[in-house]
Amino acid sequence: MVYIYLADGFEETEAVTIVDIMRRGGADVSSVSVTGSRIVAGAHGIALTADLLFEEADHSSCEMIVMPGGMPGAKNLAAHEGLTDRIKEFAAEGKWLAAICAAPMVLAGAGVLNGKTATIYPGMEDRLTGAKAVDSPIARDGKIITSQSPGTAMVFALYLLTVLKGEEKAAEVEEGLCMS
Repeated sequence: MVYIYLADGFEETEAVTIVDIMRRGGADVSSVSVTGSRIVAGAHGIALTADLLFEEADHSSCEMIVMPGGMPGAKNLAAHEGLTDRIKEFAAEGKWLAAICAAPMVLAGAGVLNGKTATIYPGMEDRLTGAKAVDSPIARDGKIITSQSPGTAMVFALYLLTVLKGEEKAAEVEEGLCMS
């Protein structure tokens, strides 16, 4: 199970792209609202209906947490204490954590990027407290994967799919999207 967390102000392109590509590849993905409502407002006025509320999510069966960026979405994710607790637990248990755009700052705020290499939306590198910031579309350090922006969302989603379902499945999805 993969959980993609949504807070008001999330980046729509990133959230939808990640869910879509992961599902095309056969990953079990659910979107999870941290707002107390299934309807979550995106940064550009597009509302999505989350599959679950945070309180309904079974984190014991989850193998990867993914967070789209956007503002104030990333700030709203960072303010959710329950999500911060899950992020810390996942890091301690060696489970996958992934964030794109502004959302790597949520990982930094939880203290799980200390000494790790990470990327973030250009110009926000100062938000990667404790991390070694790199200018790269995707950065992976152990089981933490970060990416930069809506423009890197497809490549990021395919990378996550590769990690979970293998190179062959990711290549199959990539070919179906006419990316190569």
